[in-house]
Amino acid sequence: MTPDTKKPGTYYGWFVVAALTFTVFVTMGARNAFGVFVVPMEEEFGWSRFNISIAAALGMLANGLIQPFAGQLFDRTGGRRMIMGSLIIIGVVTILLSLTFHILFLIFMFGVVSSLAASGSSLSNTSALLARWFSRKRATAIGINATGLSLGGLIMVPFAMYIIQATDWRIAWIALGLVVLLAVPLVYIFVYPNPAERGLLPDGDIEDKEGAVAQGAQRQRGPLEVDRWSESFRSLPIWQMSGSYFVCGSTTFLLSVHFVPYALDRGVSPGMAATVFGLMSGLNIIGSIGAGVLSDRFSRKNLLTAVYSLRAGAYAILIVPTMFDVPVLSGDLGLWLFAVMAGFSWVATAPLTSTLAADVYGLRALGTISGVTFVFHQVGGFGSVLLAGYLYDVTGSYTVPFLLAGSFLIPAAITAFSIQERKYSLRYIAQTAPAPVAGD
Repeated sequence: MTPDTKKPGTYYGWFVVAALTFTVFVTMGARNAFGVFVVPMEEEFGWSRFNISIAAALGMLANGLIQPFAGQLFDRTGGRRMIMGSLIIIGVVTILLSLTFHILFLIFMFGVVSSLAASGSSLSNTSALLARWFSRKRATAIGINATGLSLGGLIMVPFAMYIIQATDWRIAWIALGLVVLLAVPLVYIFVYPNPAERGLLPDGDIEDKEGAVAQGAQRQRGPLEVDRWSESFRSLPIWQMSGSYFVCGSTTFLLSVHFVPYALDRGVSPGMAATVFGLMSGLNIIGSIGAGVLSDRFSRKNLLTAVYSLRAGAYAILIVPTMFDVPVLSGDLGLWLFAVMAGFSWVATAPLTSTLAADVYGLRALGTISGVTFVFHQVGGFGSVLLAGYLYDVTGSYTVPFLLAGSFLIPAAITAFSIQERKYSLRYIAQTAPAPVAGD
């Protein structure tokens, strides 16, 4: 079967991509905007930076721990209703955060209820759903979906800061919640669990004269392909991906919560702090799509190594001025350079890790496998956010937590590079692959 056996017109899977990308955009954007609320709530209630960090950190932990169970439910149900329910709960809870009056209310609503609900519409579940719709362009589709996270930071974070400055932080929570609810009808109308429900095959392929499904290699079992998620953890690649993903969560969530306060401590205006964060998130779009497109042609693990290395360089730009006299990096230019390097590397790990897991372990339990790896990601975020808040209260700066986070990225890059992709990935093993894959 050759790749040109396709139904005419736009493949419906791209509509699914658009709807799920908007879903990720509103949910992750609303949650990642938490950082701009830290200082206003700190000033109004007199809470410490550590106490506020508990809400964000607990949210990451709760979201991660529930994800394997959400993944199992996703694998069994297809995920459409699960995603809609998640959106409704997140939207309502975000609106209710405008009523915050006590630190325990913030911790429970954001750190528990909203975070548990977010597992249903998480990037790991939306990526697993798209893996059913695409084969040859799987990484590209998942990369586009991951840009929703970037768009959330680019648009929702500055939007929340603008609302706070124009009105107050309570109105900003209401506005974010209403935006989240806009995604519910889009998912209901456009999202289907798999292409068969639309009478389609992955990538929009049709059957050939012998009735064989396009991309017949998809039916071939790889050496590590599994039917149950637990089987995957008997092999090394899943531990390598999960270990690197732990560092990924540590270094991204740390910035989501603490970058804006860090920038404010450096003396920049709230508007500029949000703008720098927005630029970083906007460049994620290029990084995520670029990683997806390139990894459909080149080695995924080599690109993953490059991404972690680039992020290590970004952290170095933040750390070096605080340890050495480097005037060019101590001013605003340093923040902009950091935003560029961090932006290209922030979300790029998501499509690379998801598609690599699909290549090695297959699609049968991908939702659960992605959920389990996501636990590592979220636990890393939980630890780094909480530790950063504590160390800030003790030392009065973010130098130590940023130094620790940046140093972990080097072993993460080495671990990703050590994955034996050519040995275990079905892309390399299948003899009927539509195009050669360069690099390893």
